[in-house]
Amino acid sequence: MRVLVVAGPGLVADARLLREVAGAEAAALGVPARFAVAGDAAALEAELGATSGDCAVVVLPGPHPDVRALMGLPAAYAPRTVWLDLERTGPVPVAGGAAHQQGRGVGGLIWAIRHAVHRLRWPARRIAYGPHPDQWAELRLPAPPARSPVPVTVPVVAPVVVLVHGGYWRSVWGADLMDALAVDLARRGLASWNLEYRRPDLHGWDATTADVAAGIAALRSMDVPVDLGRVAVAGHSAGGQLALRAAADAGGAIAVAVSLAGVLDLVEGHRRHMSSGAVAGALGGTPEELPEVYAAASPLGRLPLGVPHLVVQGASDDPDLVDMARRYAAAAGGEALYIERPGDHWSVIDPSAPICAHTARDLTARLASARG
Repeated sequence: MRVLVVAGPGLVADARLLREVAGAEAAALGVPARFAVAGDAAALEAELGATSGDCAVVVLPGPHPDVRALMGLPAAYAPRTVWLDLERTGPVPVAGGAAHQQGRGVGGLIWAIRHAVHRLRWPARRIAYGPHPDQWAELRLPAPPARSPVPVTVPVVAPVVVLVHGGYWRSVWGADLMDALAVDLARRGLASWNLEYRRPDLHGWDATTADVAAGIAALRSMDVPVDLGRVAVAGHSAGGQLALRAAADAGGAIAVAVSLAGVLDLVEGHRRHMSSGAVAGALGGTPEELPEVYAAASPLGRLPLGVPHLVVQGASDDPDLVDMARRYAAAAGGEALYIERPGDHWSVIDPSAPICAHTARDLTARLASARG
């Protein structure tokens, strides 16, 4: 496997920096990388057309209309391609199984490379659970890819972990944040259902909560080899709030819930103006204006959840998140196991980090012993 990163003409970014970022991330993933700058649409199309099936591709198209038109072509390279806009463009339709990411700046190149590599390294099946373009999930099963160097024990019917991404409920972030965790779970013999959903900055809070519930419920109507008696839901950051709220709403349908650096006290999160007012921006108002919405949404206010769960927190994360996690765990008592270990906000979804590995082992053991 290898990675090709191509910058289109007119892209407003330092090419040397892009090359450095791409090289460092590819090295971290253990794959060789090549960076190129295409002078026009024909040169870009030639670069992409020359790639082989084992090449993950990231394209920063830039502003030129003839280059951007390539995003809509169902070419042979499309399923291996992530189109990356550094600026906020809103959703852009792409063809042929390609992916589009936007609004994350130069740092977004790291996530685009990760997504391109993970989707090629351990392919997932994307399944829609509703008509909107953001109503889908990616199913990864614990069957090893043909060239997997990692031995995998594959159960006939696997327990499944629903993954709910974070990003402070903002639409520039998506399900790709959970790719590495999904692949790690597959290597451990667990299926994953990596959920995308409509974010409230574009669609409102009711759409977000309805989508998470619908995405989880959709598992039960699908003919896939997962054990519906052993379903876990795990969410990161804002997704931790969504995961615990969904577990509380679903009751006995969820065997285990996991908060990974979750935003667990929405009232206090609003008062502390976390992430520039993200809580009120997502829910549509303040706790005083929308007391019933906050009561239904805030995990701390929903205790007891009625579901065994893990509360996982990196010790060097945002101190407000550490504070929330500790207060929540104290209030939850025996219903929740609190895991605090060294690590930052991303360590809890990074399989190379000890805190993530510890959590995955605990979750795997709990699902192995669970009975539907």
